Amino acid sequence: MKGILAIYRREIGSYFVSPIAYIVIGFFLLATGVFFYFNLSGMIRNATMMAAQGREMDVATTVIRNFVGLAATFTLFLAPMLTMGVYAEERKRGTMEMLMTSPISEFQIVMGKFLASLTLYLLMLAPTLIYHAIVSLYSDPAMPWRLVWAGYLGVALLGSSLVAIGSFISSLTESQIVAGIVTFVVFLMLWVLDIGINVSSSTFGEVVKYLSILQHYEEFAQGVIDTTSIVYYVSLTALALFLTLRNLDSMRWRRA
Repeated sequence: MKGILAIYRREIGSYFVSPIAYIVIGFFLLATGVFFYFNLSGMIRNATMMAAQGREMDVATTVIRNFVGLAATFTLFLAPMLTMGVYAEERKRGTMEMLMTSPISEFQIVMGKFLASLTLYLLMLAPTLIYHAIVSLYSDPAMPWRLVWAGYLGVALLGSSLVAIGSFISSLTESQIVAGIVTFVVFLMLWVLDIGINVSSSTFGEVVKYLSILQHYEEFAQGVIDTTSIVYYVSLTALALFLTLRNLDSMRWRRA
């Protein structure tokens, strides 16, 4: 546990001495803030027009679902920036060899780095709860916080999987640029694949749909916490971490 904590502190410190963390968090909050403002304004206008026609609209619920869907999309594009240097920069600077020859095990290295990256991701996501807290002050009917927490749980699990996958890709190269581009392309393929299977009704399409990283997220966005989806994301994260661990283990043997 001490080894994991040592790596975790080291990685968190390295994130905030470089501009990457501030740039990614700043861009995410700016983009989501602008979207939230215009989305809320549009929903309020629509609700006003519907009220004039004698119809009702749950503005808060619609805004929450739109927002968590956007957060998931942004995660696909920002996760590569969070993970591209996790291992690639270590290998480029030659400090990876120092870690591999230290008393710290490969498992402690992998877990410490993963938890640091995940913490940064959650720190990026946490301030957006303020948006919903503000809306809850004026919401009628009351803010559906269950939907908020379910949506954020989905975003957190999705982010955990993408961070683990991005970290694995970073462990395969010494170039941050290559790691970032490959991770971005992989995530983009996942996104495009998800769009394609939505219009497919074949058996193969159904299988791929079940394996789709984004399809499982849809249930959380609807306020449904499905244990199957939780197990899926946890398993995917564990698989990516296992592959990273095996890659680091092979690096140690190659240097032996």
